[in-house]
Amino acid sequence: FLCDYCFSHECKITIRREQPIQIILFSETADRGRSRGPMDVDKLTVPKLRAELKRRRLPTLGLKTALVKRLKEALACTAGVPPDLPVLPSASSPMRNANKLSLSVIESHDPENEFSNQPTRCEVRKQTLAVTSLHVDDVVESESIKLQLKRAIASGEWDEELMVKIYDTKLRGKIPNPSGRISNESRAIYQSLQTTRYLEYLWVNFSGVHSSDKHVFSILLLVNEKHFEKVCVWDYLQGFTSEKFNSLFRRILFPKQNFSSKNFERTARVKFLNHVFLSLEAEKIRAVVLPFVSLPLWSNLSKTRLQLELRNNRQLEKHWKYFMKKEAESMQRSGHISLKESPESAWLPALISEFFEILKCTTMNLKAGTLKEGEFDKAVTNIPAIYYCEQFIQLITDLLSQLPTRRFVRALFDDCKLLIKARLAAFHAHPAGQLYRQLINLFEIYQEFEINDHTGKPLTDEDIATSHSERLVHLQKLCFKEIKSLRCVALSHCGALEKRQVLIKHLANLDNKELYSLATEHLRLVDPDDPWASDPNFILEVLVSTFEKRVSQRRVINEMPLYPNEDLILDSKLLPTSTYAEEKCLALPKLSLQFLTLQDYLLRNFVLLRLEAAYEIRGDIFDALCRMGPYKNPATDSVAFSGWARMATTVVPGGLTVTEVKKPRVGEEKPASVTCEVTINLSNVCGSAQDEWDQIRAHDVVFLLAVEGCNEIDAEKLAPQQQGMGIETRSTVNMFGLQFVRGAEVIEVRNKSRKHQNISTCIASTIGKSAVKENGDHRTFTLSLDPAQYQVDALNKSRNPESDVYRKLNVFVRRKPKENNFKALLESIRDILNTECVIPEWLHDIFLGYGDPFAAQSSALPCRLHTVDFKDTFVDENHLRDSFPGFEIKLTESKSTEPLFCRVTFQTSAGSIHLKGKGEPCESKKLTDRSMGSKCAETGATLLVESYNPLDVCPDLNNQRSLTMNRVRFTPAQVEAISSGVQPGLTMVVGPPGTGKTDTAAQILHCLYCNEPNQRTLLITHSNAALNDLFQKLLMRDVPSRYLLRLGQGESDLDTDLDFSRAGRVNAMLIRRLELLREVEMLASCLGQPKDVAYTCETAGHFWLLHVLSRWEIFESDVAASKDPKFVSCSFPFTAFFSSVPQPLFSSKSLVDDMDRARACMRYIQNIFYELEECRPFELLKGNRDRSNYLLTKQAKVVAMTCTHAAIKYSEFIRLGFKYDNLVMEESAQIQDIQAFIPMLLQKNDNGHSRLKRVVLIGDHHQLPPVVKNSTLQNFCNMDQSLFTRLIRLGVPKIELNAQGRSRPVLSQLYNWRYLSLGDLPVTKRGEFELVNPGFSHETQFIDVDDYNGVGETQPTPHFFQNLGEAEYIVSVFQYMRLLGYPADKITIITTYRGQKHLIKDVVARRCATHPLFGNPLKITTVDEYQGQQNDYVLLSLVRSKSVGHIRDVRRLVVAVSRARLGLYIFGRKKLFEQCFELSPTFSHLFMFPTKLALVPTETYPPMRSISETVTPYVVDDALAMGLLVNQLALKWHREQNTGEPVKL
Repeated sequence: FLCDYCFSHECKITIRREQPIQIILFSETADRGRSRGPMDVDKLTVPKLRAELKRRRLPTLGLKTALVKRLKEALACTAGVPPDLPVLPSASSPMRNANKLSLSVIESHDPENEFSNQPTRCEVRKQTLAVTSLHVDDVVESESIKLQLKRAIASGEWDEELMVKIYDTKLRGKIPNPSGRISNESRAIYQSLQTTRYLEYLWVNFSGVHSSDKHVFSILLLVNEKHFEKVCVWDYLQGFTSEKFNSLFRRILFPKQNFSSKNFERTARVKFLNHVFLSLEAEKIRAVVLPFVSLPLWSNLSKTRLQLELRNNRQLEKHWKYFMKKEAESMQRSGHISLKESPESAWLPALISEFFEILKCTTMNLKAGTLKEGEFDKAVTNIPAIYYCEQFIQLITDLLSQLPTRRFVRALFDDCKLLIKARLAAFHAHPAGQLYRQLINLFEIYQEFEINDHTGKPLTDEDIATSHSERLVHLQKLCFKEIKSLRCVALSHCGALEKRQVLIKHLANLDNKELYSLATEHLRLVDPDDPWASDPNFILEVLVSTFEKRVSQRRVINEMPLYPNEDLILDSKLLPTSTYAEEKCLALPKLSLQFLTLQDYLLRNFVLLRLEAAYEIRGDIFDALCRMGPYKNPATDSVAFSGWARMATTVVPGGLTVTEVKKPRVGEEKPASVTCEVTINLSNVCGSAQDEWDQIRAHDVVFLLAVEGCNEIDAEKLAPQQQGMGIETRSTVNMFGLQFVRGAEVIEVRNKSRKHQNISTCIASTIGKSAVKENGDHRTFTLSLDPAQYQVDALNKSRNPESDVYRKLNVFVRRKPKENNFKALLESIRDILNTECVIPEWLHDIFLGYGDPFAAQSSALPCRLHTVDFKDTFVDENHLRDSFPGFEIKLTESKSTEPLFCRVTFQTSAGSIHLKGKGEPCESKKLTDRSMGSKCAETGATLLVESYNPLDVCPDLNNQRSLTMNRVRFTPAQVEAISSGVQPGLTMVVGPPGTGKTDTAAQILHCLYCNEPNQRTLLITHSNAALNDLFQKLLMRDVPSRYLLRLGQGESDLDTDLDFSRAGRVNAMLIRRLELLREVEMLASCLGQPKDVAYTCETAGHFWLLHVLSRWEIFESDVAASKDPKFVSCSFPFTAFFSSVPQPLFSSKSLVDDMDRARACMRYIQNIFYELEECRPFELLKGNRDRSNYLLTKQAKVVAMTCTHAAIKYSEFIRLGFKYDNLVMEESAQIQDIQAFIPMLLQKNDNGHSRLKRVVLIGDHHQLPPVVKNSTLQNFCNMDQSLFTRLIRLGVPKIELNAQGRSRPVLSQLYNWRYLSLGDLPVTKRGEFELVNPGFSHETQFIDVDDYNGVGETQPTPHFFQNLGEAEYIVSVFQYMRLLGYPADKITIITTYRGQKHLIKDVVARRCATHPLFGNPLKITTVDEYQGQQNDYVLLSLVRSKSVGHIRDVRRLVVAVSRARLGLYIFGRKKLFEQCFELSPTFSHLFMFPTKLALVPTETYPPMRSISETVTPYVVDDALAMGLLVNQLALKWHREQNTGEPVKL
């Protein structure tokens, strides 16, 4: 179809017959090498296009106006279009009739762009971008609405008509979303509503009395969207109060005019209720919603059930009588509303009735089993009803999963038999009701959970068995007395009656009337007024479900295979996909803020961790099968492989044999263990991959697959670009004919020449690569199979002999060892479930999310320390006084030593520095100098400080002591954290970037050792790097190295010559024993004793008592009786032993001074024998394993490990009897909740009590959370929640470090707005921080990067985002910095996406890596991977140009902008990020600087110019200009290298 525009610009417009019609614009000038002239799009005419539209009977009104506007928007960057646009027609124009026309304009590449080669037409078609599809009327209407809304918000006037229009056309939409969310076609307008702060506009103008229902539900929909984005919406609403929210909540529950009669509003309302009831940590929310789940709900119970509940809860009976008294008094007043009709009582029964009404509609015109699974969507006419029912079940399940909401609603659900009725619905049996059935099963778990609903006390197995037996005995007595036809029930034992089939068989002897009478009159299980009471099936199900024995969740977990099998891996309905469908709910437990019991907490984590592991394993299996290419060989009718995989190989035919099946343990049905042997063939494994197979170690987890293969045609259909990508559906994997998946653990490996048992090192290292080559390509693995899975397979084989799983396994898949930690973690959780799980009583309720948040503070515990030895925490006396602002400091004796050693006695009742009132809101508990000083001044707190000189252990070590002294001038907040960490109880320390979290943690450990030398401390971090950093700082403190132990794989990375592993510490103790015995031998010679007293530690101990201590006691008594100043020098019995010390040993001038010197010498001798006493167990124990176990369990005072190592070694620690008193956890905000919980349980409980006395959690919840690869589990299940973050949200008091010393003040302003009062240390205002970054005009800038060669962001594979323009620009800036002399190790390049990281690495490798001047920067990595690290200069690429992406998460932004010390330069799209409201505090600060890179190319590194000096910058327009500048500088550098003379630029 031709038009003037096409002919004049040599472009081609094609129309595709699609829904909707797309008009696609391609440029053909690129092929001819001719440049486009100026584009005057106003000359565009479309007569033939209009004619074609008429021929197809499509509307044409307003076509040209819309087309001109869209072309101007799409081509403005290259066409030179003037900025003024034609006025859009109003909403009432004829253009509204063209609602079926959709235009999509796709830009072509600019042939003049110098960054790319001339593309062909095919390349142009492949690289088209900026596709935007929208309806013509939406273009006009959306712009009109946005304009009106901006005017209304600016004027502050309420526009009801505009609100109604937005709700009807944009929020609800013409075709409502069945999930109850904003309509799909209105996502764009929703983004614009966010930028205009429409929600705040609605909230400010809301009135509980006058606002319409559409106003109320507009707020509801926007709040739901904010919750899906994980934004705490209540913090952003101005003037949010409990009273106003109460009005909104009641209006949502009870609209004015039955507004919620439609399924869209109903579903949206249920979603809102779910969000609200899961936000109980907000005090204003909690105060409003808890009355709606309180005692008045019981007014809806049947009379019999009410009496039963009140009889079991005498305290509640008093409250109920009070309600009834108030009810009787109010009945005499006019306008009285009964308790049952009050909003607090009526809302939930009304919601339940609504659910049953809608549940009937889900199966209209449908019969279960008549439709195939794929045809269900075609047949169901009420999909919104299904969404509503699923959301309702999720709501009531979440209500039951929290104790505050569970207490009263569970009795109501049980009384109305909600679970049974939901199960008996027709939709429950329908093939399409799989998700509904899964939700019902989850609802059943929490409906019948083992807990006392009112006390919160977990029910033991004995309590459950007793209750079950009592119910059965009651039934038997009733049958014996009243029902003759059931006399056999009365004479049977309980074990014979508790099975479901037996109960159904007995109850079948009763007719319908007898069943009705039994359930309603005798047992009173069903209310006679219930409409369902007339249904015999309902009555039968009630009776059976009441008396059958329920399987405990603990038993389900014990019988569940630990390794994921094919049922879990291949079913996307059981295992959620990587893409979170926010419209759908899932039948998965959530890691919310509160848990019912510790067992509930462990069960939820077990299920989610198993799913997360299965998701990762599924991706690995798919990747291996893609590379191996299994297919059926028609000639042999067997499986063949067209390729090979590094991580997988084939099993030799007949190479798998089950060798041993041990008998089950007592009380179990599964085998104790199952062992098999598998022979694999490595002939198809190429190159170094075979060496990797020889490095498989004991306890590694592998997987065995049964693959049938596909035909060759299907194998060819798998595109190469699909390899390595995640899988989401069963059909994708079934291309390979995957039948079975079985996991196993490696025990040993054999080859033809040698047997290796319990291998801990690789085969290649023990027999040599040549030996491996001589032994052929076969390896035989002895594997330990999962006993639970083997039991299931054996049962299936007994029923069907042909289903022998283990004969069909033909593929062997290995994984990286770090990826197989899931098995140890799941085993640890299961072991904890099977034991008595005990945590400290002061922590129990807070951990579960209940109770007083202050209950775990030292002020609430009886065993607090009133005097704390701060050791060398304070640099001098002034530092001491500055650290306690507002306190009156009383020094008993002033010492001039630096640092100042002192003991502080607190004269406050709390025994802590900062007194916190119990009623004080959590937000005010963050420590600041000002708040601490004012609070202390009010209380008149006094600190008694006793300074002292550290004891000299040996006279010749005085000069070495300074090497271990503290030189950090801790801030008052850090001193508060140190003091609180030494006190018993829970200490939460929030450490913003650069505030010295590691130094604070090291000083806490140091002071803790000095104050409690007999206690043992467990040190936990998330990463090995952080653990080594903290451990090395602790080595520099005054903690003896013999008391330090480092466990795990990262010990070898410690920057020290000492070995702190278990074996290394044992060797060190043995070497130290010999050194000490030599000193004892020398001492014995000096005393005239035989040298054999130093033969063993035992003989040395006798020598100490008989000859050393006795001489010292005699000497002390003689000194006490003498006044001669020379007496000590003449009579000291060990003078000869200290002959090597600088002489004279004593001054002979002062008896007191000489006696102090003598005591120091005696302490040195005493320490020799004290250390020998510690070495004695290592002398007695002959095996290194026993010695290392003793070192772990008895000797070490500080044991350091990662949270992963703690989870892996849980069972070993319990078996060895490992004990500790204190837990210090660094990086706790990055550790998953369950991995932070397991370190609290690494020891057996002491008579039902935990010996844990202190828990110190240090982290930053404003930075990135734990990593969860599956976004569904991360977003829907909150699996990325850390224990630290959860406790912060629960309001547990915290200490926030408030001064950073990492970044320039101008850089810290980018993220300090996220913290209460984060300031800058004085060090950031002097030295290198006073100088500019050479070559740059500003210390930080946001550089606006346009499309590079016409292209912005790209996505070669899903979630693999790249931006070539930003990559080229950043590498050019890196080259520029290197040309100015910046060291490469001072520069780091980070980005927000993995794809961009690889792209930048490719560009650097091509342009810099081999160049002698440039080289590589210190690191090129992602923001997530760089958390916890820093560098002087950071270049950051934001990548995205179409949408903000996951940098919208403020926590990721905080990490990204806080990594640089001196310079941060951010590359991104300004137009995109300046509209993001959540990130506006950071970007508004950045946009104060120019968005074009401002340089000073005449400067060189190191910095010389002061910040106060100004220069005229050279402004770089784009990446091309930056490249030209780098070329000129590089040319200048080469000329200087050749001539040896400076060349002007």
